[in-house]
Formats: sequence, structure tokens, C-alpha cells
Amino acid sequence: MKTTSPYFSELDSPVGSLLLLGDPQRLTGLYMHEQRHRPPLPEGCRQNDNAFRQVREQLKQYFAGKLQQFELELELAGEGSPFQRSVWQALCKIPFGATESYGGLARRIGNANASRAVGLANGKNPIGIIVPCHRVVGADGSLTGYGGGLERKQWLLDHERRFA
Repeated sequence: MKTTSPYFSELDSPVGSLLLLGDPQRLTGLYMHEQRHRPPLPEGCRQNDNAFRQVREQLKQYFAGKLQQFELELELAGEGSPFQRSVWQALCKIPFGATESYGGLARRIGNANASRAVGLANGKNPIGIIVPCHRVVGADGSLTGYGGGLERKQWLLDHERRFA
């Protein structure tokens, strides 16, 4: 069952406008402007910047280089398949400033032959930046695929390396 997101907020950031979805208790989505797989606003969703006060503050701290670990209530349970959710949970274990290959991530979740499926799950991550899909790279360290665009992926990786 998909969770509903009664509220949204938008936040300007160094990587462009960010759309936040959720409720006062949990964040259910973080999408970049013109991001692949960005859903339309849920029916009945209303703007409420106050509901996202903690998310907005932590993102501002992250972009200022003062925050390396987010401490937020996220809701991924209603999104994606069990495999996708396992990938998204594994993404959260990639340290700030580090990267991991798609194949390495597949091995870590116990399915060494699933690097392509890991890439597809990565692309459908509903909470970008905070669930750090930008930290996954090709086996040779090259930038490959990113729903927000490779320029944004490069910016996020450079930003984290600068403050790691």
C-alpha cells in the first residue's frame, strides 16, 4: 500500500529546487527539479513549510558542510518492492564522502548478480540526497546514471569529499 503525502514543501538548494513530500512525522519523498521518476503531487497534497522544518534545517546544514548524517523519520515502507527497499536501506550505510559500486552494493545485500537491478532500484529512490543514491558509481569509479542528472551527482560527490 502506497503512503499518502498530505503535505509538500519546496526548498532552494545548490542543486536546484527540491520538492519535499510527507507529513509532520515522516518524510516520504525528496525530489529534484526535472528528476527522472519524479511523481506528480498526490491528490489533496497541500503546501506546508512548517511540517518540514526539521528536514529543511538539516538539508541547509548538509549543504553548508556542517551535517554528514541525517537524523529524520523516513517512510519507505509504502514505496517500492522488498528488493528496492533493501537497496535503499543499504544506501544509507554508505558513509558520507565515500562511494560504492553497483556490484559492491549488490554483493553487500546478498545478491552478487543483481548489479543492474541495484541500478534500477537506485534510480527509483524516493528520498534523494538523504537516502544517498548519488554515492553509487560504476565498477571503475565512473559516474553512471543518476535520476537528478550527472552534473548534480558530481556536485554532491564533490561537496561531500570537500567536507568529509
